[in-house]
Amino acid sequence: MNTSPDLRPDLSLSFLITPDRFRTSLRDLPALPAAVQDIILTLGREDIGAAEVADHLSHDPALSAKTLRLANSSFYGMSRQVGSIPDAITILGLRTVRTMVLAAGMTERFQVAREAGFDLRAFWRHAVGAALVGQGLARELHMDTDIGFTVGLLHDIGRVALACMFPEEYAHVLMHQRTLDLLPIDAEHAALGTDHAAMGGLLAEHWHFSPVVVEAITHHHAPALHHGPGLVGLAHLADAFSHALGLSGQEDEMVPPTPPEVWGAMAPGAQASMRLFTQVEHEFDDICQALHV
Repeated sequence: MNTSPDLRPDLSLSFLITPDRFRTSLRDLPALPAAVQDIILTLGREDIGAAEVADHLSHDPALSAKTLRLANSSFYGMSRQVGSIPDAITILGLRTVRTMVLAAGMTERFQVAREAGFDLRAFWRHAVGAALVGQGLARELHMDTDIGFTVGLLHDIGRVALACMFPEEYAHVLMHQRTLDLLPIDAEHAALGTDHAAMGGLLAEHWHFSPVVVEAITHHHAPALHHGPGLVGLAHLADAFSHALGLSGQEDEMVPPTPPEVWGAMAPGAQASMRLFTQVEHEFDDICQALHV
């Protein structure tokens, strides 16, 4: 007689998370700062002016301070102190400051209930690593580096959203993941009937991100099926490389498999990869320290 414990997840209706249930629960998610929402709407726009961005930030002193701390981190190598948002825009450029605001605003918004068992610090450290990889890969592939940073930072945003809105259900996911040594996305499918990529796409839509960013977040675990050699593939590789570098600090970090066709089309060669990895590792601690993650 088989006496081993039943490790199958509880697929009761109370644990299943449908798109409608997720959308309904979005009201329980902490609102983004108004300045971050405004910045999101400007991503990809070339007609936005420095004065407009500075004005958005002037209404949020805490976010401005965190953005300036990031601007003055050794990552940017400034020879003098950056004292104001207009100075940061002048010295570093408007596009760079927009991604700073996004990173500063996102990393302080989410609070996860203790019962979820979710390691928020490890989550953001992995996300920062993926953002740096995404930025570097975009540079190698002659893609938009700001969008590369953005999709790297936010590719897994559905995980923290699920853990915030459904702490009991996500604790069940994490238990199932540890018990069967699964990738998070596989544990989510088994326990919730959905996954963080699909829910992250819904959240990105709710925040009015551009369709290409929504697509990259939604499909970063299935790049071969969704325009792999492009932003979806970039998000996938940023995720995989950040896991491979072990930047989250978690002992059980797993690297998701990359389809050969995506690897062949987008992965940099050995020399470029080593250059990228060295750069990311050099920049990583400074960015995390500035963002307090």
